[in-house]
Amino acid sequence: MDIAVVQFGPYTDKAANLAALRDHVRAAAELGAKVVVAPEYSMFAVTRLDERVVAAAEPLTGAWVSELRGLAAEFGVHVVAGVVEAPGGEITDRIYNTLIAAAPDAEFAAVYRKVHLYDAFGFRESDVVAPGPIAEPATFAVDGVVFGLQTCFDLRFPEGCRRVAAAGAHVLVLPAQWIPGPAKVDQWTTLLRARAIENTVYVAAADQCAPRGAGASMIVDPAGSLLAELGDAPGIATGRIDLDHLRQIRATNPSLSLRRFTVEP
Repeated sequence: MDIAVVQFGPYTDKAANLAALRDHVRAAAELGAKVVVAPEYSMFAVTRLDERVVAAAEPLTGAWVSELRGLAAEFGVHVVAGVVEAPGGEITDRIYNTLIAAAPDAEFAAVYRKVHLYDAFGFRESDVVAPGPIAEPATFAVDGVVFGLQTCFDLRFPEGCRRVAAAGAHVLVLPAQWIPGPAKVDQWTTLLRARAIENTVYVAAADQCAPRGAGASMIVDPAGSLLAELGDAPGIATGRIDLDHLRQIRATNPSLSLRRFTVEP
């Protein structure tokens, strides 16, 4: 199965962001991708989170997510993208940083709300983002290939990615807005390959392009080999998910079956 990661630069115009994403999804579908992964905050993005993000938030029944589901149906692919979700209820001053996996029938394939918030490197995501609940890993399957969702800063917490692998995922899907800075790209690439190797999974990571993201979107195989990578400009990278190859890697390196610890919330 061919998949794609798309790298672009969403900003504060939600309609323009959707139009840019549509162009990328169309191009990825034309390349044969059956699953298209877009960045974190594809719906609305700023360099530093503030009240603008809260004002831009919509419920999952809102127009932007409905249009996202329409893109999946229009091009007959699964689309994963980050949205700014209005939680509703008693939470009125913060949002959820949410991933939507939309299916070709325009239904929700999976929903994941980011658990680990980016309170690091001088940023405080928790000022305007509520952490997602600790729930069962968010996964969906396409033609027998299981995809599991994590978001950006979650990458630095191997236990979260391990839970996804233990839930049966063959592919770790990781949209991000990986903020640029000294050594940040090196950390990003190292962690992505480490999560692939230690969990013997494919990793499909879609970052925002410069200037609000570091770029370097990539697809990594279960042995840590780089299948495709982008620079810091907008673009599309494609790679093939081969379950026979994954089974061979897991037979050679059965680290999942040899582990002696589980992960508990």
